[in-house]
Amino acid sequence: MRLPDSFYTSVRTRLTEALDERGLDGFLATSPADVAFLGGFFYIATERPVYLWMPREGDPLLVIPRLDEEYAAQQGVQVATTSYFEYPGVVTAEQTLAAALSRPGGPIRRIGVSAGIPVGAFRALSLAIAGATLETTDAVARLRLRKFPEEIPFHEAAARICDEMLGAGRSLIEEALVGGGPLPREDEIARHVIGYGTDRMYAQYDLVVYTTKLAGGLVYAGPNSALPHGLPTRRRLQPGDTLILSLGAAVASRFVESERTFVIGEPTAEQVRYYEADREAQEVGTEAMIAGRTCAEVNRICLDVLRGHGLGDYIRHRQGHGIGLQNHEAPWVEDGDDTVLAPGMLLSSEPGVYVPGHAGYRISDTVLVREAGPRRLTSYPRDLASNVIEGVR
Repeated sequence: MRLPDSFYTSVRTRLTEALDERGLDGFLATSPADVAFLGGFFYIATERPVYLWMPREGDPLLVIPRLDEEYAAQQGVQVATTSYFEYPGVVTAEQTLAAALSRPGGPIRRIGVSAGIPVGAFRALSLAIAGATLETTDAVARLRLRKFPEEIPFHEAAARICDEMLGAGRSLIEEALVGGGPLPREDEIARHVIGYGTDRMYAQYDLVVYTTKLAGGLVYAGPNSALPHGLPTRRRLQPGDTLILSLGAAVASRFVESERTFVIGEPTAEQVRYYEADREAQEVGTEAMIAGRTCAEVNRICLDVLRGHGLGDYIRHRQGHGIGLQNHEAPWVEDGDDTVLAPGMLLSSEPGVYVPGHAGYRISDTVLVREAGPRRLTSYPRDLASNVIEGVR
């Protein structure tokens, strides 16, 4: 589960160009996603810092805790590595980095960091690296906006697993219906689909790596589904429920999400109305993800469908967001983001309708922007007939 060396070579070349344009001596990665993107080292963030120095000239350097040295070697990390013993440490991670920094042709003066760097890390680094200033930059964030060709197969693999997770959740409910026993609870379904996705990952790959999680799921039914980010509860599904399975998976920490709305039993006229409006908005919004359009324009096209159905009061969020090494990252398919869509961007298309006291309806696909038009990586059926779950009671 490692990207080819050609990917890291391309990233390094592009980053060097970006640093040169900005007059920066290098970029210091401080987050798991940036470290994984630039250096190929995957780790779980703890209190122990990990720093990846990417100079404009010279060789990169990875600073890690001593306890992670063997793990970095196991992952096949090609970047030179130095370590510190423990946190907070007699010699800190920041002091270890400062002692190892060098730059051909003169001292380091300007170091780029991401805008998301913690305040504490910013202060500790500023104190340790004498004579240099830390400056926030979008150099790496902009590189991550458009996926490199080597990343796409990992997103595609995650999409297949994510679609399978939807099928696994549905099967669990169908089995209960056919068996005549109680329907599963929301938390039971969540545990089942997350376990299924995780098992599939370990069955397919020798060395499983990730920055945050392998598989995740939000599961809510009936009135609970009207809460867009509500957590699964111990509520048991009931015949007639609207059910949202909001699932995600990542291969080599390249995320996708695949979300579907199901109806337990014959849909009512009310359920048909809300479902079909959301399905139409998702279809129109997905087809609108064309290179050259702004995120704001695409969002408006999508959500105007719901407004046209008289459902404006039931809109709770934007159409979507970027997906990559994090399940939520730039760009944002929302009125306040004027980013122009470009080939290689990977976005969620997930408009929702949320009716308090009744239910929520959301359909989401992970969509690749291409010159030839948008392409869904996730492919689980979206039509209502395919998402009615029936059985013997």
